[in-house]
Amino acid sequence: MAALSPFRALRPVPAAAERVAAVPYDVVNTSEARELALDNPLSFLHVSRAEIDLPPGTDPHADVVYERAARNFADLRAAAPLVVEETPGLYVYRLEMGSHVQTGVAGCFSLREYDDHVIKKHEHTRPDKEDDRTKHLIRLRAQTGPVFLTYRSEVAINDLVARVTEERPLFSFTAADGVQHAVWRVADALVPAIVAGFASVPALYIADGHHRAASAARARRHLAPNREPGEWDTVLAVAFPDAQLQILPYNRLIRDLAGHTPEGLLALLGERLGVTPGGPVPARPGEVSMFLAGRWYTVSLGEAPASMMPDERLDVSRLQTLILSSLLGIGDVRTDARIDFVGGGRGTDELERRVGSGEWAVAFSLFPVGVRELMAISDAGGVMPPKSTWFEPKLRDGLLSHLI
Repeated sequence: MAALSPFRALRPVPAAAERVAAVPYDVVNTSEARELALDNPLSFLHVSRAEIDLPPGTDPHADVVYERAARNFADLRAAAPLVVEETPGLYVYRLEMGSHVQTGVAGCFSLREYDDHVIKKHEHTRPDKEDDRTKHLIRLRAQTGPVFLTYRSEVAINDLVARVTEERPLFSFTAADGVQHAVWRVADALVPAIVAGFASVPALYIADGHHRAASAARARRHLAPNREPGEWDTVLAVAFPDAQLQILPYNRLIRDLAGHTPEGLLALLGERLGVTPGGPVPARPGEVSMFLAGRWYTVSLGEAPASMMPDERLDVSRLQTLILSSLLGIGDVRTDARIDFVGGGRGTDELERRVGSGEWAVAFSLFPVGVRELMAISDAGGVMPPKSTWFEPKLRDGLLSHLI
């Protein structure tokens, strides 16, 4: 059962929250982070991507970067200021993007349950990315960005969360991308009921933040080698009910056609799968939209055999097997330099732009994976293909941090 713990949050004073809040460290590169933090000394990107305050070309994984992050963290705590709550508490975090609204509970969740697979994973993590966030966490002695969890919706928890949001929020602002962020501190009288509500949740699922969770588990082993209890036993996360999540596709760009002409590739796809003129967004599962030579096409992947495992039935898996690997020679998508990925939040215009630039030859737009598919794969102990899901809107770093 899911163990939820209140914690003494490190947070900005309300007047500084909007300036402190920053996009997650891993959705921007160094140059994008530097641009976003320009003229904003309170941006949490100075902590999460501290290489932006070092000379251009600095290795983002160099020791000097983690040292600078710790110094920037201390400076930000004084300048914003960031304050530590006097008593442990829970929080409610709401995201609004257009007509989409999702509201989750923020607190600390058990790393023992992460190790025991009560908190379930659906993708592999990369050692270099684990190393980076583990060093960052240990150097700062803080978890500075929440893991994004989901769970099968519980009416009792939903009702309690609704009661919390009837009050005035601690923070409320609209970020530059148009997403509204609101955070409430849960009244002390409601905390035990919310904790009890999560105790009846049989499993939690990592939606986004696999590397943050893995790094917290690694840091725990470093900070408490003898397993003595402490703040290192939990990981900061926000848990949203599954019915409220919005998953967008993670689309593909391929640099060249592996020796095929556009006409030749179309002919092969027509023989093997079926291709018709189409639009930029697939209408249903089992179809993929392809942008090639200035036009959109619909490629039918056909019916997935019932004998396939849940992860093999995903459109992204079948695209890889039927087209990217067999026709375009793309092997390991984690290491092949001929493939790139574009989160669905950027839209299909970005695919058209990049193919139109001549740098990329073809793009594929996918139908999004469903939350229930993600859960089924996690329940079966499976692993989804890399870059399968893009969750939008995203939590902001810096609003709630967990000191270790």
